[in-house]
Amino acid sequence: MDATLITGGAGFIGSHVARRMIALERRVVVIDNLNDSYAVQIKRDNIRDFIDHPLVTFIEGDVRDAGLIEQTLAAHNIDSVCHLAAMANVRASIERAQLYFDVNVNGTLNLLEAARKAGVQQFLLASTSSVYGNTSPVPFVETMSADRPLAPYPASKRSAELLAHAIHNLFALPVTVLRFFNVYGPHGRPDMMPIKVLRALMDGSAITVYDDGELKRDWTYIDDIVDGVISALDRPLGYEIINLGFGAPATLNQFIDILEDLTGRRLNIQRVPTPPTELLVTYCDNTKARDLLGFNPAIPLQEGLARTWAWFRGREGSGF
Repeated sequence: MDATLITGGAGFIGSHVARRMIALERRVVVIDNLNDSYAVQIKRDNIRDFIDHPLVTFIEGDVRDAGLIEQTLAAHNIDSVCHLAAMANVRASIERAQLYFDVNVNGTLNLLEAARKAGVQQFLLASTSSVYGNTSPVPFVETMSADRPLAPYPASKRSAELLAHAIHNLFALPVTVLRFFNVYGPHGRPDMMPIKVLRALMDGSAITVYDDGELKRDWTYIDDIVDGVISALDRPLGYEIINLGFGAPATLNQFIDILEDLTGRRLNIQRVPTPPTELLVTYCDNTKARDLLGFNPAIPLQEGLARTWAWFRGREGSGF
């Protein structure tokens, strides 16, 4: 039975993709190095409900280990790769640029090389809307140059996109690059705004808000993202870059208002100037995803945050 390799499968998006694949009765090989970029226990919790499933093989390992990657593809009859492993967080990348490029570029190269040698039928590369920088006009369209990243993280992801094109050009490896827009939902990373706001609402701690809360983000619920990922895995397209986002930006103030209403609490806000890493707006033109992937995001922000709050409330006291 063929299998899909999911890198970063103990992370936020990766664990959701793994659950969906299991529900579809597909075999998955999950690889994750369980690093300490945030609490390792959170990552262990993400995979606890499926790590022993008969359709799952879990490997604790690093995408920078070229030998391990090549061995994994050869040993498990991998026919598709869902490459989600990465060092993420734009601001954290400022002081750790070398690490970000090592993981996000060299790690991607290892996977691309192993995939083309193994005859993989589809390679999905997760990228980010932050590659667009402060591009105008909006919404962001895939034909924009994306050549002015604001920090090492998006620079490393754009580099990985270009590297994937080179491998596709030379070896005809099918690659679909998905540029994710502000993904949120249950099991979200603790360093991302949705979980940070919820935690601050619960414990009363202060939270930093840039640009008086007027920065706009195109929040996209995790279930919609997973729909797009599965569709992309099932549809080799040669080489394509595709935006994956809801297509309706909201200001941080609107985002906070919804969560304050849901929780019945008020946020302790510390307003500070916007740092040079921050995009003023992310805004997805998802026309290409609709046309090529049948993408149809269905969860608006109000509903998605209500679901996220219900999950978070259920974990109160867990130390998340």
